Amino acid sequence: MPTAPNEQPETPAQLTHLNEQGSVHMVDVTDRPETMREAIAQARVRMLPATLYLIEQNQISKGSVLEVARIAGIMAAKQTPQIIPLCHPLPMTHIDIQFTLEPETGFIFIEGRTRTHYKTGVDVEALMAVSIAALTIYDMCKGVDTTITLEQAYIAQKSGGKSGTVNFQPA
Repeated sequence: MPTAPNEQPETPAQLTHLNEQGSVHMVDVTDRPETMREAIAQARVRMLPATLYLIEQNQISKGSVLEVARIAGIMAAKQTPQIIPLCHPLPMTHIDIQFTLEPETGFIFIEGRTRTHYKTGVDVEALMAVSIAALTIYDMCKGVDTTITLEQAYIAQKSGGKSGTVNFQPA
């Protein structure tokens, strides 16, 4: 529920990137314990079934779409703090991206997993991985399909830290 301008939010944790004066700041994680943290993000790309067939047959002229998208997603996760201003640089210990193709509908489902043993989570990095993988698929295939859409990027699960394991489902 929105609050009036001078009221405190009901849950201050929702506004961790604002200090007491209301100014943007990077959250101080100095005193937090290091724990194993993992996030799973998912996204999907919709295209014509014929385009998906070309991807499966490695017939897209720019190269192996899924392998390039996998590399792009991994690279993006590692570069998250250079793109998202208040993200902490993290010692990433694992980044994995998997694709599931649904030829009948023209969907490519993307799942990205990120892991670290650190003081803050890797959920934004997982979202960055699947989002850039999806954008890479779009970029590599846009010459043969103008109907491609990027859909439903979200965190499916995250674990570690004080919240433990949390599962999410898209609306």
